[in-house]
Amino acid sequence: MSLDALPAHTGNADELARLLARALLSGRWRPGETFPKELDLARHFAVSRNQVRNALARLTAAGLLERTAGRGTVVRALSEWHLLDPTISEWMTGLTRLDPALIRAIYAFRLSAEPAVAALAARTARPEDLECLRQAYDGMAESAEQDRQRHAEFDVRFHDAIYQASDNLVWRQVGHLLRPCIMALVQDSQSRLDTLADSLTRHRRLMDAIIQGDEQAASHAAREVLLRTARDLEIAFE
Repeated sequence: MSLDALPAHTGNADELARLLARALLSGRWRPGETFPKELDLARHFAVSRNQVRNALARLTAAGLLERTAGRGTVVRALSEWHLLDPTISEWMTGLTRLDPALIRAIYAFRLSAEPAVAALAARTARPEDLECLRQAYDGMAESAEQDRQRHAEFDVRFHDAIYQASDNLVWRQVGHLLRPCIMALVQDSQSRLDTLADSLTRHRRLMDAIIQGDEQAASHAAREVLLRTARDLEIAFE
């Protein structure tokens, strides 16, 4: 894959690693494809080969690339990517277009996890957790027609509030690490819609179920929110 569409200059190895990682996360290079050679990267970005090696080492440590003597550098299978690594979460922050295969993987995880997390939140949420949930929903409602970017930010806060309300250390950390993934999906799905009315209605039902402590209703409502997301993203589901 050509480097032509990427900026010709960058800064240090960390910045180069971030630029290349975001290109990978966006699907510029596919799993199994050969990654550009060190020399070609150094020439294109006008940096030293040592900076390129350091950047590639970061991508390799994150599971995105595999470097083998005699074979060169190859993009690893999506299943090998360390998607919950805080470094990848940081690289993903701000991306609005992810690799479609990555979108499907993130969506499948959310569909399997979030109904259970919502049910747990309905059981364990404290008053301060519910207040965070209400504030996030109110922000979604107020910004839906005027500011899609702010609406997306409140949408992510809403889902993070559910993870935090689970009162489970692991789920809380997963929720934090998933924020960039959820933001990318939210922005992608919302960009395809003329109105967010149905999405708001589904989120309101989810919030009400959690506030009422109805675990079954919360699980069902979380699934309905995500099925709407699947429809907007044109992801097939059963």
